[in-house]
Amino acid sequence: MATLPRALIVGCGYVGQHLARSLSADHILYGIVRGTTNVRTLRALGIEPIVLDLDAVTHRDLSPTWYRASPIFYFAPPPQNGESDARIHGFLNALIEQPAGLIYISTTGVYGDLRGAVADESTSLNPSSPRARRRASAEEITRVWCHEHSVRRVVLRVPAIYGPGRLPLDRLRSGEPTVIESEAPIINRIHVDDLVNACVAVANNANARGVYNISDGNELTMTAYLNRVAMHAQLPAPSQISLEHAQLTLKPEMLSYLGESRRISSSRIRSELGIELRYADVDAGIVDSLKEEAANIERRDDK
Repeated sequence: MATLPRALIVGCGYVGQHLARSLSADHILYGIVRGTTNVRTLRALGIEPIVLDLDAVTHRDLSPTWYRASPIFYFAPPPQNGESDARIHGFLNALIEQPAGLIYISTTGVYGDLRGAVADESTSLNPSSPRARRRASAEEITRVWCHEHSVRRVVLRVPAIYGPGRLPLDRLRSGEPTVIESEAPIINRIHVDDLVNACVAVANNANARGVYNISDGNELTMTAYLNRVAMHAQLPAPSQISLEHAQLTLKPEMLSYLGESRRISSSRIRSELGIELRYADVDAGIVDSLKEEAANIERRDDK
């Protein structure tokens, strides 16, 4: 009987777990996680958990069995401090053998504020936040390491990820206001299922190399998106305040998204790799996410 292919997922959070659901039927999956909290959940998804501290990983910690002739999907975030990603640098340098490929999830935040202009893969990087600068650092670290070790590398620059369990329902229920439509930035998005399909597609396509944007193409402001989620979830639409007022009242994490506006072009991943999105229609993505979220809650309540 033929041996199933393997894959290593580094960082088994929201995206990593959705990827496991896509691959578990015909792959042997290994997943590196920091703690033991979700070990039972990961095993139920078909992932063999490997508990490691990526900030202190060594050659002895990484078995080639997990990634030999296999792709590595790297979803772990950079450290919370500093200007570079020492975490991925240490991980790559601890690999004993070369993987079949490295698929790294970055962010469209590396483009910085374009004041609503379009960004494609040739757009210069201008990350304005420390978080985005660490992502840009990680991209460069992977580029150098993969070039030196002749490993195929794919970077997916990803905007805000939504899906079941990742809709702003708590924010809407709390009554937190949003910025008036005319002053709100454009926030690009991708449904988690489309991101996972792109990850699988680039892993299986030997011609996929370099950087690709992945976005659903909907040029919605943050306010328009919140209004659509509220409508489909049958919740009150958020009240709207001026950007000046928002600077004084909204949480710092939310304010960080208000200072950047851009439109993300993902034509390259479609034209070169033929990847088609299931949720190019954001309304369909919201509706299906709500249905799946409700079904997940019902299954948990039945246990």
